[in-house]
Amino acid sequence: MGLASTGAPWFRASMSSGTFSLLSPRSPLSVPISPSRNVCLSSALLSRINNSYTWRRKFFCNCLSCAYWKKSATLDCKASVYVQRRCTQNFRRSVTENRVRKVSCSLLKVEDGINDEACELVSGVELSLGEGADNIQAYLFKAVKNNNGTGILLLSDVFGFEDSSTREFAYRIACNGYNVLVPDLFRGDPWGRDRPKAMFEEWIGGQDPQRVAKDIESSTKWMVDEFVAAGISKKLGIIGFCFGGGRVIEVLARDRGACFGIGVSFYGTRMDPSIASKISVPVLFISGDDDPLCPVNVLRDMEKSIGSGAKVVLFGERGHGFAHRPASPEEDGDAEQAFTTMRNFLYDGLVVNKN
Repeated sequence: MGLASTGAPWFRASMSSGTFSLLSPRSPLSVPISPSRNVCLSSALLSRINNSYTWRRKFFCNCLSCAYWKKSATLDCKASVYVQRRCTQNFRRSVTENRVRKVSCSLLKVEDGINDEACELVSGVELSLGEGADNIQAYLFKAVKNNNGTGILLLSDVFGFEDSSTREFAYRIACNGYNVLVPDLFRGDPWGRDRPKAMFEEWIGGQDPQRVAKDIESSTKWMVDEFVAAGISKKLGIIGFCFGGGRVIEVLARDRGACFGIGVSFYGTRMDPSIASKISVPVLFISGDDDPLCPVNVLRDMEKSIGSGAKVVLFGERGHGFAHRPASPEEDGDAEQAFTTMRNFLYDGLVVNKN
């Protein structure tokens, strides 16, 4: 099993060859390892690692360790990567349906009085929801340790539920004790970065709003059956980015507090402010003040329509997608602040207040 940071390269531990390898398109890096000892990387090797990839974020690796892990009569190797910011799987690589994968992560400092362990053992499983023409794929991240029992539906941006940035964000939420479901809103046809931008409107026009709404409803029903009906969670939370952020508003307006107790919209697109008055639960809007796809005046209008439960948090000089796709060290800092703001909002609304 490999661990990587934010779409970064795969790390591979090979017990047969006794090496710990970084798979690089330029040149592989190998370090001798032993099941009984830790391997600490020197600053020179760290420099080689950082120079091996063009990363969106700097990756600071302090220690790599490897140990045998015995599970279900099979011998496996569990590698842990301790990083300054975060660590996560490379989610570009999918797993077979219903096969659980477990990864370990370092502890992140939980601020503002929240004493939960912010990064812990998390399981991930691919799901198939619905039957026949209504069947959709989804991915569930589940906190194994200190699970607070709360379910959260995460709606992706146009790049889909398999995108590494979206899955990394979902994983980080699960690290805080939640159960996070990420459905495939585009039925296997997300927007691709290699597609001509001129084709975007044609592509988005092919994503039938009624079909998307139905798929979200199916995902919601599954979560209600899994967490609410079982008495584990009183209400669900919903989070969305960009395209998904716009759908959060529609879902909450239709739901009217029946299933969802809280919502977070990150720079939502194609939002209809006229339906905001139908929302009866707290909503957090996070966006940049320089995002043409999510105008500030639209957010302010919805904040007024929703009332006291709504909160708009703006980040100066930030454009679209900075919170889950930071493109610079400055955006990276704001992304961390945005995550902390969201995390505290969820904790107060879903964990502390379980009504």
